[in-house]
Amino acid sequence: MNELRTIRAKSGTNQEGTSAHNRRVIIEAIRLNGPLSRADLARATRLTKQTVSNLIENLEADGLVASEDVVRRGRGQPSTPYRLVAEGAFALGVQIDRELTRVVAVDFLGREAARAVANLPPGDPVEGSRVILRLVEKVRADLVARIPVSAHRLTGLGIAMPGPFGLEPAGDDPWMMGKWQAFPLLETLAAGTGLDVSLQNDATACATAERMNGAADGLDHVVCLYLGYGIGAGLILGGELYTGSNRNAGEIGMVLFSRGGAVLPLEHRASLASLFQRLGLDTATTDAYETVERLTREGDPRILDWLEGAATDLRQAVHMVETIFDPQTVLLTGSAPQPLAERLFAAVFPLLPSNAERPGRTIARFQLGTMDPWAVALGAAADPIRRAFDPVFSAILKEAT
Repeated sequence: MNELRTIRAKSGTNQEGTSAHNRRVIIEAIRLNGPLSRADLARATRLTKQTVSNLIENLEADGLVASEDVVRRGRGQPSTPYRLVAEGAFALGVQIDRELTRVVAVDFLGREAARAVANLPPGDPVEGSRVILRLVEKVRADLVARIPVSAHRLTGLGIAMPGPFGLEPAGDDPWMMGKWQAFPLLETLAAGTGLDVSLQNDATACATAERMNGAADGLDHVVCLYLGYGIGAGLILGGELYTGSNRNAGEIGMVLFSRGGAVLPLEHRASLASLFQRLGLDTATTDAYETVERLTREGDPRILDWLEGAATDLRQAVHMVETIFDPQTVLLTGSAPQPLAERLFAAVFPLLPSNAERPGRTIARFQLGTMDPWAVALGAAADPIRRAFDPVFSAILKEAT
């Protein structure tokens, strides 16, 4: 007799009026596990076989799933696995940083399909939004030229930028991007593109990317420490992204840390911006990242000194989020050059004792996730797909065991 396969999936519901939720449950189960048969899906999601069959037929008609070759196992009945169709949906993502913008297109599986980057005029959201709209149109045109069906399958435009949102910055604090915060950004981009627009902070965008195709894939409780120009924490709690009441959850970079008698926000001491400032680098171009990578490989004393202090603070940050959120793991993610990220990750050890040190752990407390200058843009693009297709109706979710 064939041993039943363990499948990661949430439960659907057989109550009437919940087909939208059940569609999302089916899609997520296939995304997490790869191709699955109707019998596998019914067993994993606790839906009736007829419900699963109806949903698969609808998803197939919508171009979101497709059948694979029939599988024959021993004496059992042959089965037909179903996979997600990469060309079933697409989305665009925009990262807005203080002096750069990156735009990327992804397919239904979160894989990159087109990209472009440009400089932004510092502190000028009016002209900056025009730059972004031109870049979006370029990426959109490149995507349609490569995959014509994408023109009719765009689910939306995701925006990611530094938070916190909705605050009144004092003066022209460059850390806060105050002029951008006051600008009607979502309305401007929605009107200019004709797409639904959503907004995340950059740390949440990184967590979105990690959840779709990274180390957080399939995990329900993860904190992603984001290391970029600033610092933040993307929160995956109970299998869903948590953004807080004002989309400001996880703004750990604003937490005050004490080191050597000085009390400063974490991101003023352990972010890439703090390193760029120490090195006197111009952050208006991507050359700063290339310079940091080269200096890290060379073992520049200024890099080593920054690493020592940043690791001390991040060690405290890991302890703090472990204590508050009780995650399965903490991931270090972001846009730092890979050699720098690897040295910083190693320097954080040994971790401080915390309630995460328990017997029987199967996942490391602290892991190095995706480090890529495009991680934020990719997470921003994954957000419209997540909103359209992930099972996020927590009122009717029942966790499968």
